[in-house]
Amino acid sequence: MALIGKIRNNSWILVTFIGLGLALFIVTSMFVGDQNPFFDNQLTLGSVDGNKIDWKEFSIAEDALYSNSGGDVFGRRNELWNFFVEDALITKEAEELGLGVSEEELEDLQFGNNLSPVITQRFTDPQTRQVNRDQLSQIRTLIESGEINPNYMRYWNHQKKEIVKNRLQTKLNALVSKSLYTPTWMVEQVNADQNQTANFYYTYIPFDEVDNADVELSDEDYSSYLAENKNKYIQDEETRKVEYIVFDVNATKEDSAKIRENLTNLIPDFEKAENDTIFAENNYGVVDPRYFTKEDTKSADPLTRQPADPLSEEMVDTLFKAAIGTTVGPFEKEGRYAIVKLLDKRIMPDSAKSRHILINAGTPDEFAAAEKTIDSLKTLIEAGTHQFDSLAMKFSQDPGSASKGGFYDYVIPNQFVPEYSDLIFFSGETGKLYSVRSTYGIHLIEPMGRKFIDDNNKTERVKVAIISQPIVPSETTQKAVYNTAQDFMANNRDINSFMTNAAEQNLNVELSLPIKANDYLVGTLEAGNSSRDVIRWAFSGGTEVGDVAPDVYSYQDPVEFYDAKYVLAALRSVQPAGTPKLENIKEEIEPQVYNLKKAEVIKSKINGTDLEAIAAAFDTKVDTASNVSFNTSYLVGVQKNEPKVVSAAFNLESDQVSEPIVGENGVYVVKLRNKTNLTSPPNIAQLRKQTSSAAQGQVPRQLIQAMKKNAKIKDNRSRFY
Repeated sequence: MALIGKIRNNSWILVTFIGLGLALFIVTSMFVGDQNPFFDNQLTLGSVDGNKIDWKEFSIAEDALYSNSGGDVFGRRNELWNFFVEDALITKEAEELGLGVSEEELEDLQFGNNLSPVITQRFTDPQTRQVNRDQLSQIRTLIESGEINPNYMRYWNHQKKEIVKNRLQTKLNALVSKSLYTPTWMVEQVNADQNQTANFYYTYIPFDEVDNADVELSDEDYSSYLAENKNKYIQDEETRKVEYIVFDVNATKEDSAKIRENLTNLIPDFEKAENDTIFAENNYGVVDPRYFTKEDTKSADPLTRQPADPLSEEMVDTLFKAAIGTTVGPFEKEGRYAIVKLLDKRIMPDSAKSRHILINAGTPDEFAAAEKTIDSLKTLIEAGTHQFDSLAMKFSQDPGSASKGGFYDYVIPNQFVPEYSDLIFFSGETGKLYSVRSTYGIHLIEPMGRKFIDDNNKTERVKVAIISQPIVPSETTQKAVYNTAQDFMANNRDINSFMTNAAEQNLNVELSLPIKANDYLVGTLEAGNSSRDVIRWAFSGGTEVGDVAPDVYSYQDPVEFYDAKYVLAALRSVQPAGTPKLENIKEEIEPQVYNLKKAEVIKSKINGTDLEAIAAAFDTKVDTASNVSFNTSYLVGVQKNEPKVVSAAFNLESDQVSEPIVGENGVYVVKLRNKTNLTSPPNIAQLRKQTSSAAQGQVPRQLIQAMKKNAKIKDNRSRFY
């Protein structure tokens, strides 16, 4: 009772605690799941002028477009990001101008008579070069009936956005293009730049005339150059440079010997195998159904027929001397060990001719229907009521021969699928009809003749099965190299010791080009997740110049998928957006600063205006430039672009000699011979049209770039991948 009395007397305390509890509950609930005011920001991939790009929407689009694709995932994401940015910009601009795409227009762009370039690009048959209208019609029917695959519907919905974006962008480009006008004074200037020509003499002293050791650079020289040329180096976003060491992982002699031993141990079972195809495939090998001559196997891999991967001469000679069923090897072959089983050996004709009718098939039902059709055609031909060539022209679905009555003149072996080739070179009787099934469908084939190049020296060919294994480092070797890299990283935690000890151990240290936060390529390293990890570390909040990354980054071999190299990284520099710091760009601009100092030395040695005397002093020559227009920057005599030299020549009077001109590649002195008289263009209207047309042609590329440059784009991609 006493406690209750105290609570009654101090009820304000109870109310306060209840209020605090409710407030705490509300605040806590705000930070859970979708109620979190910061949750939205956590799912924002970026924004364009305040319009957010949602990570979920981006991921859905990526999955719809590329879920079954391999290749460069980061390159695809970059393309998709650009689409979202451009779509936001174009949509906003179109809305402000009152532009849009109606439902009827969108339908026409997808399925009608005015197909979008997006559709024509993706649905054009590469063989006929015509849009596959049947496929579009089927898709339309499935969409309208609601029977379309949900995944494909997501793809189509994104494609609709691409179509709308493309159409709006076309309209915006047209608006800007139509608004362009070339005034008369500009037409006259263009005419002068294109048609007025100058002839002049010049002498050229290259910068290399002065050795680097003969000039001394000061910080003031660097600063002066950067101040005068800062617009060349201004950056829109921050960049960083990374020093890195690569520890390559190579197979040891022990690794190589073990792989060779493994293949050697397979030989007895390979020779006894009842089914060569199954045995080869179970051991990562292949049975090739084709037949090869000695020359074929020496000049190209019998599996790929690519000259980059031939069988060795030793392997070929051994193989052709072996008995059928014998396995030879192991042989070393382009970074692999291989054993080869001789499956067959035959004397083959060098060429054969035939004709056929093909009915394409892929599914069991299609093969059954194709077989019935072929049987019917065979019956008609054998009965004599129809001619082979006329039926081939009408029914055959082989575009390479149908128009020729199904005829293929003498062809060499291995040009056709194995079933076809076997029939016309071996088993088929000339003049008879055979129904043959292949991966393409059902063929009706008539062998028509075989011949040898030399009846007295007939060609022997072999059929083989190959099992090969790459000579790659073992897991033990990979781990040993990893431990070496790990030890170096652990003992060198700042960039100074990193560089010093690398030099002492003869390790090659490479410096990357400037990297941006969303890049996925570091220096000469392969693009991919490992390079992204390096970049993410370089741009992480706690990383400072001079830091060494706390991880060893592994790069896999793209074919065999073992760890091919381990990489250590250190942050060399940070360059904020805007004008670069001198210390960050000093090495980059050094060649240009040297050239300017060399130019001063060369200019100081030039005396007088006699070009011949100047040329003699520098052991060079006087050259002639003829019929040079103001738009020309290329000097044939030195085979270099020199716009400053051409510009200076046009500012001279006849027989006037210029002051020394510091060009892109050296110092020049110019003497003008003459300039053609400037005349008014004969057809202002035509030239105006040409000039405007050239400017209009730049609109599709430059307009979107200008919109991006003027927009406020926030890019958070590096937080997500």
